[in-house]
Formats: sequence, structure tokens, C-alpha cells
Amino acid sequence: MPASAMFSKFKHGTGAQNVLDSNPILQFFEVGKLLASAGPEMVWKIYDGYRKSDGKEVSVFLFEKRTAEKLHKPKRKETVTEILRASVRQLERFRHPKILQVLHSVEECSETLAFAAEPVYASLANILAYQEDRPQGGPPPQAREYSFLEMELKYGLLQITEALTFLHYSGHVLHRNVCPASILVTKKGTWKLGGLEFTERMNEVDGLEPVPCQPWTSRLPKMAQPDLDYIAPEVQASSMCSILSDMFSLGMVMCAIFNHGKPLIQANHSSSTYLKQLDMLEDQIHNVLPKVPIPLQEAASRLLSKDTRQRPTAQLLSLIKYFSDSSVHALQFLDVINMKDPTQKAHFYRNTLKDTLPYIPRKLWYQHVWPCLSHEMKAQEVLAAVLQPIIYIIQESSQEEYENLMLPLFRSVFSAPKSIQATVTLLENLHIILEKTPPEDVRTEVLPMLFNAFESSTLQVQSAALVAVTNVAEYLDETAIRKMIMPKTKLVYEKNSADIKTVLNVLSCVERTLDKLDRSMIIDEVLPLLWDVRLSDPEVILRVVNIYRLMLSDKKFGLSVNLMATRVMPSLLPQTVNPSLNLEQFTSLLEVLQEMLDHIDRNQRNKLKLDNLSLPSPERHRPLRHQFSTDNMHASPPFNIPNLRIEQRKTSSAEDMARKNSAGATSLHGMLGGWWFGGSPSSPDSNFLRVHNAFPPNRRLSDNQLIGPPKIRIAPSCASSPGGTPGGSGGLPIRRHSSIGPQERRGSAMNLSPPTGGSMPNTSSSVPFLLSSSMSSIRSGGSRRTSACLGLSGSPGASSAGLLQQLGSGMYQLFSGKS
Repeated sequence: MPASAMFSKFKHGTGAQNVLDSNPILQFFEVGKLLASAGPEMVWKIYDGYRKSDGKEVSVFLFEKRTAEKLHKPKRKETVTEILRASVRQLERFRHPKILQVLHSVEECSETLAFAAEPVYASLANILAYQEDRPQGGPPPQAREYSFLEMELKYGLLQITEALTFLHYSGHVLHRNVCPASILVTKKGTWKLGGLEFTERMNEVDGLEPVPCQPWTSRLPKMAQPDLDYIAPEVQASSMCSILSDMFSLGMVMCAIFNHGKPLIQANHSSSTYLKQLDMLEDQIHNVLPKVPIPLQEAASRLLSKDTRQRPTAQLLSLIKYFSDSSVHALQFLDVINMKDPTQKAHFYRNTLKDTLPYIPRKLWYQHVWPCLSHEMKAQEVLAAVLQPIIYIIQESSQEEYENLMLPLFRSVFSAPKSIQATVTLLENLHIILEKTPPEDVRTEVLPMLFNAFESSTLQVQSAALVAVTNVAEYLDETAIRKMIMPKTKLVYEKNSADIKTVLNVLSCVERTLDKLDRSMIIDEVLPLLWDVRLSDPEVILRVVNIYRLMLSDKKFGLSVNLMATRVMPSLLPQTVNPSLNLEQFTSLLEVLQEMLDHIDRNQRNKLKLDNLSLPSPERHRPLRHQFSTDNMHASPPFNIPNLRIEQRKTSSAEDMARKNSAGATSLHGMLGGWWFGGSPSSPDSNFLRVHNAFPPNRRLSDNQLIGPPKIRIAPSCASSPGGTPGGSGGLPIRRHSSIGPQERRGSAMNLSPPTGGSMPNTSSSVPFLLSSSMSSIRSGGSRRTSACLGLSGSPGASSAGLLQQLGSGMYQLFSGKS
């Protein structure tokens, strides 16, 4: 954002201008509205601001000397001013990521002191004051509403612990005023230790040896002393302090945080009240401890012990399990990222931060992580690594968050020169970016970068461009694909046809853009490319097969049956025996080949007009020929003899003529229809009628000549079975009669000669017995000549009246006699 735009925010923020009119700091900074307060008795007023030279955001800390003059005797004004002036020098001296960073040293005039520091949201005292006084409904001046997450508290306490570790073991000083007013919460959400007004030099290196110090007293200005509520007991009781005194103060801060901002001791600037409440400290700890997170309870209890030997040092405290959190450690690394070399940075961004981002609250993404990442994006040597966590944040961000926070910076990244790896990372994740990018930016910023990537001389960038097209095909219009993407894709393939990875990317690009290509381009460009691809790698085969499968789904793709038969199938068929294919790949290949065969089959049949002919079909499930044979058509009317199977044959012309003239026989059949369904099969008359119905009416004796086997099979039977013939197990011979047609099954082709020898059981399953029994019945009626039965042998000179006429008249007399 331009500095002028930033400064325009403050055209109405003139609250600090009158106070700072004479302070030289206005030469360097534009000062805005009052944000917060900090320091002893909250004497530092914190204003929003920007540096004029580069527009860098800062916070301006201002002390009005008249504040001390109003509250205390005039001679004490200089004492307070000197303490505050020295504190800024101490901050400049002890530079550390966990200590408030001073960006511009103290500027002083007769009325004010001022310095500039990193952007601050508020002091911890401002936030806790809002929490403490919220039930009364009236937060004090400069109180700030801020809702801490559990991770923020964990991370903040660890930062203050590390700041004390630095002061104790590297700076060899005691802080002596660890309290909420000395802890600043930055706009990034990090906690920084300030308030170095009362530091004390240590005598020993380890800091455990106590040194003399000034206890709190009412004889000195409150602005010139540490906060009594957080002072360690040994300081107030014996005027001695050590690094463990700072640890007691830190324990008091912990309990205040988890106690809605209320400290365990509220002395109200009275040393006697402090001592009284100190006696009740153990009870207070017991009441508050359940509010403290369980992993922190033991440490908090030991920190607040009156016995200094029970308190852990800052080094030991930072090692407890409560702070052992990978997400917290990742945030810590971000705080010191500027001190790392490019290799360390790249490893952290690409691996550590990317893996821990899902466990870091989203609030901290935008407050703490994104400011660091946005700064690192300006460094080309780590841009590729920084893009990894940024892509994840974009993917999980809302449209509004992306457009407001990230897109302004990304516009410069799209157009600026980038390293090969950074370009590849952007292209491979382009679909994630385009999901959130407005359409106008897609056309003007993103797609030009994609098109330029095809012009790169680096294969890695070209392959990434192909992957990008595959992922963002829906954002590309048909003109761009036909005129730019497809020609460049083909060019990349021609230059790298031996590289399997590139070929796979080319095929994926073709598959995704196929539906936006016209028929002529598919025939002239795509199909020749597919025929040129070497089909050896299973993945390549599968990609090609999938493209053909897509082409088969619609005629608009131009894959004709001629091309299938002459070009496509000949190229795919040899791969059916490719040993590299697994079962799934082989099945996919075979399905496409079968689908092509089906297309060819339907097309050729339509051309030859054979759709309605009952020709054998060359389908993969070819029916058996005998299932279509006319010999197996069902007889009408049905004829059923147990254990008897009759296969049909063609009818003769004589039989057809006889059927037309069979009115008398038909009427007889109607009279005997009840016998057919319900008559007893064992009576001689039933057997005779069954044989009679098997013969056509008005049949000539000459039709009984047996020309060929009638295909009558009698199931083997035994003497014990119904219809079995004693003494014989073999079936009748199979013979064909020339006068039996395919539409009827008739018993006239049976060998009707009576069996020789043995008795003749009364059963309908034995065909010779059926006839003999029926003939015996005719004889018993006395109305038929024996010669009529002998005519069954089929003499060529027999009368044309036929056997059935004789049988019919005999049956009429038989039934007439019985009635």
C-alpha cells in the first residue's frame, strides 16, 4: 500500500498532533489515533503510526511530562522522565525477538518523550483490564477487547519465559517488573517483554545469588516503582532479589490471566496490605489453580512458592510438557526467521510450517503467519518454499479473506520474474488460486502467466504448464484452447516424445480439453498425436484408452468406424498381450476394444440391411446353432408321453393337405378333449386315442413309409418302473419319417410292430404296447377287420382312405357300442 494512502487514514486522527507538535519524532512518522497504554502506572500512551520514508507501520510511544507533574511533586518529574528514558535505552541494548523492538530512539522536547516501536495492539494490562471490569460494564480507558485462544496463551507465556531466559543468562540482568503492564501484544499476536525501567545487574553468572534491591515504598512515586501486586515476597520482606524473583512475578501473571485478569494479591499501593494478603496466598492459589490448564498447574504452584528453591528457572520452565507443542515451536521459528539462512528457511516453509498449519488456529494464520510469509515472498531464493504454506492458506481461506489479504500481493508475483521452482509450484497449484480469484484477474493476471509458461525452454516448466491446463480447463475458453493451448501442447510433445512423464501430462491435457475442440481439430491434430504415442508403459496405454473411451461417447468427436477398424484397433490390439498391464488396466483396454467392435457391428449391419434377418450374430456370446434349428420347435397341439422326447422335423405336402381336410377328425378330437387332459393313461381305449391323435387325419397309408429316423428317444426303463418293458432295457431305435413336419410332434413314425415274447403290461410308456392294446380293443369291439391293423406295415398299394380313417370309424363303433 502506498505511504500516501496509509497517511490518508490519519487526516482526522489529530489527537496526538497537539501533544507532539514540538516533538522531533513528527519529522519521521505520521501519528494517528490512540490505541493503548503501558509501563509503570500506564504512563506510556501508544499511538498508531507510519514511517514517512517507506510507509512502514509502527507504534509511537508517548510520555507527557505533565502527567508526572500533576500526580506528584514537581521535583519528581525529572526522576520519572529519567527512568522512562533509560528504559528505552535498555530496550535498544537488549535486542531479542521476544523483547519489544525499538524502531526509532527516544526523541525529547520540553513537554514529551517519544519513541517508535514495532506495531502494538495493546498491553496485556489493557486486555486483562477489559476482562476484569467487563461485569461492571465500564472498561477503563485504553482497555482493549481481545479474546485469547488457548494456543495464544501458551505461545505468549512461552515467549515471555524465553525473554527472561535471555535477560537472565545472556544479559545478566533482572527485570524486576514482570507484570501485565510490561507485556505488549503485537498486531501479529506475539507477546513482547518491555518495561525495562527497573532492571538490576546480577553479581553471579547463574543469577541465583540474591542481590540487594529497593522494595516498594510509598515514599517514592508509583510511576518510579515496580507494580506491587506482582513483586516477589523476598523483595518486599528482605530487600533482596534474584532471577527467581522474576519467576515469582511470572507465576503471578499466569494466575491473573486465568483468573479473568485479577491478580492474586491486590495491595492497592499499600505495602501493609500486600503483607497481609501474602499470608493468604496459598489459599488464593488453591482457589485459582483449577482454572489453570492441567499441564501448567504444577509449574504455576511452584513458581508462587515462598521458598525460592522450589521455583523453576526460566530455562527449566520452557522445557515443561505444556510448552511441548509443534505448532507453538513453528510460531517461534517464524519470530526468528530473519536470523536464518535461505536453506533453513526453505526447509521450514516447505516442511515444518506446511505440516503444522492445520493445527494452528485460523486467527493466527492471518495475524501471525501471513505477515511473515508476505514479507518472505519478496525474496526470490525462498519464494518457491514460501508458496507451499501460502497455497494451503489460500485453499482454506474464504473468498473475502483471499481477495483482501492475499490477492494484492499475488498480483505482483504473477507478473514478476520467478525461479523455475517457484513457477512450477504456482502452475501446479493454479487451480487452487483460480477458485478464489475474480474473473477479471484470471484473464489479466493469471492466464498470461500460464500461456508464457509454454514458451519456456525448461521441460520442468512446460510439464507444469500441462498439469495446470489439466487442472484449470474449465476456466479456459474454446478459442484459447484451440489457438494457444493445443498447438503448444503438441509442440511440447514433439520435443519430448521420449519422456514418459511429459507424454502422460500431454495426454491428460488432451483428455481434459477434448470437449472444447472442434471435430476437424480432433481428426487433424489429436488423433495423429494418439497414433504416434508409443504404447508400452501401462499408464500411457490407460490414458490413451480413456481418451478413446471419451471419443466413443459422442459422434461429435469424429471417431468413425473406419478409423476404429483401420487405425485405432490395430494400434491397441497388440497391447492386450502386454505383460505390464495389471488386471484392471487390461479390463479397461478390453472394454474399449469391445465397444469399438460393437460400433462396427451396428454400423455394418445397418449398411447391409441385415438387422431383421435371423443370421448368426458374431456377438461375444454366440448362441448354439441347435437352439435355432427348426427341428426343435414345439409341437402344436402338445403331445406328451412320459420318458419320451421327440425332436421335430419338416412336414410333407401330403400331410398339409390331409390337415386341411380333417374336419371329421377335428370334431372327434373335440369330443375327446376331456380324455386328453383327464383320461386314464392305463386303459386300452386311452392308449388307442393317444395313438390316434398322434396321426394326422385322412392320412394315406403310403405316408407311413419310414424314410428316415424320426428322432424319437425312449428313456431307458426297467420292469419295475411304470411303463417299463420286462426283459428289456434298451430304447427304441431312432428313425425319421418323411411326412412329419417341424410344427408337430406325432407318434406315427414309431415302430408299431408288437414286441415278441413276454407279457405286455398295460402302461402308456411303452409305445409298442400302446398300439397293441389299442388294436386289441378294436378287435374286442367286433367292428374292425384284422387286415386294418395289418395295414400298419405301410403297404404301397393300400387304399388312399388311410389308416386313420379306418381307426376313426372303428373307434366310433366302439364307443357307440359301449354307450
